[in-house]
Amino acid sequence: MTYSNELVDKIYNYKSLSDRTKIHRLLEMDATQYTNCGKDSTKKEIELVRKNSKYIYKTIKKIDNSLGSMFLKHLD
Repeated sequence: MTYSNELVDKIYNYKSLSDRTKIHRLLEMDATQYTNCGKDSTKKEIELVRKNSKYIYKTIKKIDNSLGSMFLKHLD
């Protein structure tokens, strides 16, 4: 799964998905990003993944405030 802010927003705005499913898909997207980082990843690429994660966690916070807050707290 590739990352884009538009895809995150699209998942968030789905009416047919439960909140649990939305969070699951967003976390899957986040995990895929980190999995694709390796030893050969540049510092800029790693910073971009962290920035993307922060956006994902803020979106999760809109769905479940306590869970999103926990993820944001542990990101920093």
